[in-house]
Amino acid sequence: MKTIDDLLKIITLEKIDTHTYSGISKNMGSPNVFGGQVLAQALYAAYRTTPKDRFVHSLHSYFLLPGDLSLPITYRVTEMRNGGSFSTRRVTALQKGKTIFILAASFHKKESGYEHQTTIKTEIKQPEELLSWSDMLIQYRDYLPNKLKVFLSIERPIDFKPVSIVNPLEQKDLPAVEDVWFKLKGDVNNLELPLKQQLLTYVSDYNILNAALKPNASKASLGNTQMASLDHSMWFFRDFDFDDWMLFSVVSPSTSGARGLVTGNIFTREGKLIATIAQEGLLRPKKNK
Repeated sequence: MKTIDDLLKIITLEKIDTHTYSGISKNMGSPNVFGGQVLAQALYAAYRTTPKDRFVHSLHSYFLLPGDLSLPITYRVTEMRNGGSFSTRRVTALQKGKTIFILAASFHKKESGYEHQTTIKTEIKQPEELLSWSDMLIQYRDYLPNKLKVFLSIERPIDFKPVSIVNPLEQKDLPAVEDVWFKLKGDVNNLELPLKQQLLTYVSDYNILNAALKPNASKASLGNTQMASLDHSMWFFRDFDFDDWMLFSVVSPSTSGARGLVTGNIFTREGKLIATIAQEGLLRPKKNK
């Protein structure tokens, strides 16, 4: 995938009946289906059964089995509730008759109320000062581990610019934080809010577990650690546009028992808080054979 148009083709599902949809997958550097793809496709399916005046404000999900890239994914939507202000949907994703993923999402009609938000980091490098993943591949190709080199070589519809670049050869423990600027490639004008939320959900599964691995980076790496998303939650606060860089600011409060917890906020460059994400992931040290 090179641009947002390619990504939209993946997110958009084939309608089987009123509550059943089918989607295809794209390899994004993992042998299994990328979690952000399943999240975005499930949210797409939920939106198809929801009143047009309601927009997702929260979702909670579990990744149950690895998805097979070669097979379509079936999404089944259950209408749990349609109230005066809120609608709730449950989405089940299946392959070979087995449930690989479940999502619950709540939709709310627009209302006015009180306002406050946490603030964006002010002492932080701007995107123009930083290298993108593509820049890093070009500049450091000869020094990168092969697994990381392959990952960075895959074409994506998003540009990522980490605020700090970790040298994988240094092997030293680091703070449990990860700040990454991102921007969609291609024409992002005139997108409706439901589609913007689906795209943001796709992006939200990138980079997020890195913060949980960093405090043990002297001994843990992508090469010797089995990593996978276990659950994923999001809360959506405000409308936004993708016309500029956005900041994904992540922190990990704890890692234990081969699991790591991370939370993150997504801001516009102007500092408007768009969404908050929480995820627990598997961080299992691989045993030497």
